[in-house]
Amino acid sequence: MCNTTTTTITQEQALQWQKLYSDTLYKNVIPFWINHSLDKENGGYFTCLETDGTVFDTDKFSWLQARQVWMFSKLYNLHNKSTGSTVDQKVLDEWLHVAKLGADFLLEHGHDEQGYFYFSLTKEGNPITQPHSIFSDCFASMAFAQYAKASGEEWAREWAIKTFENIEKRKENPKGVYNKAFIGTRSFYSLAVPMIDVNLCMELAEVLPDLNVDDRIRRNIDFIFEKFLDAKTGLLRENVPVDPNDQASLNTFEGRLINPGHTIECLWFIMDVANKKNMSHLIDKCCDILLTTLEFGWDKEYNGFFYFLDIDNKPPQQLEWDQKLWWVHIETLIALAQAFMLTKRPEFAQWYHKVHEYTWSHFHDENHGEWFGYLNRRGEVLLQLKGGKWKGCFHVPRGMLYLAEIFGRIAAVSE
Repeated sequence: MCNTTTTTITQEQALQWQKLYSDTLYKNVIPFWINHSLDKENGGYFTCLETDGTVFDTDKFSWLQARQVWMFSKLYNLHNKSTGSTVDQKVLDEWLHVAKLGADFLLEHGHDEQGYFYFSLTKEGNPITQPHSIFSDCFASMAFAQYAKASGEEWAREWAIKTFENIEKRKENPKGVYNKAFIGTRSFYSLAVPMIDVNLCMELAEVLPDLNVDDRIRRNIDFIFEKFLDAKTGLLRENVPVDPNDQASLNTFEGRLINPGHTIECLWFIMDVANKKNMSHLIDKCCDILLTTLEFGWDKEYNGFFYFLDIDNKPPQQLEWDQKLWWVHIETLIALAQAFMLTKRPEFAQWYHKVHEYTWSHFHDENHGEWFGYLNRRGEVLLQLKGGKWKGCFHVPRGMLYLAEIFGRIAAVSE
């Protein structure tokens, strides 16, 4: 259990955190990406950025392109004048322009003839890596849906739905012919697939209300708890054998893998669904798994959450297992704030104070904007980059947007 004795989040604290996340989002993080990531010559965005925003590699990665389209479209939709927002029209126009820069680039260059999205491209848009990742498709669908709402472009709506349907076709074998495993010898389901599909469904339902996704969401959630929840430990495994009789595969690197960040992100996706659809039993279930994962994943010597762990405490396969990553910590803050808002359980307030203190004292860069992404186990900055092949304009701004909203709700209830 965490050491802090703080057992609640007061209205005053909630208002302070609401302001912190909102101010940092709009004054520190979003300006960083606008000032440094836009490729005004070729379209799309550069994501490989040094501490000060200098571009150190010009390759473009479709899922990061799509995530940035989603982020700026989301901001535009949230603050559009029809919502009563007081954001200046020039700022709104700039956000929509940034979103269009990436949406047009993805439409023109991002996919093959079947509509599957390449993993990586040159700065001009020439494909480098085949469309092996279903996540490029997931974030493209999400991006086009938000952009369709922001821009009113019918093509974006059509591509959001088309890509959404393509994802359903690929779910059983997400990498298809690009799967390195020999199908038949040892096959796994990955937690990442149903969890992202839950989030994708909720995102599309928000902006495409005529799209019926309720049954697909329910199937994904049932699949997660039936297949991935380990009865002995209460943890969600990252991979489970396709064949339920193949228990031997559980005692492998892949079968024993625990990714605390993925589990925690998955849990807040499901809690979000449960809250919106009045499914309190799911909230309780997620909260119990969340507490178990927090205890398991926290580094009790140096603080922070490990990147990868082994469910049996055997040596993990990943050499970067003990690094502390930005996205793991911001997703944990979302989950904790959401859990406290929904339950008011003191242990979530305790954990929030603890994780907040660690995260803001290690990842945040007040001088240049955005967050550092990678720390070593001791909490020292390992790489001086602000973006790369895996880190773009997504986890940090999304987290700050959602956290400001959650703390606003907590403060309102506390009045």
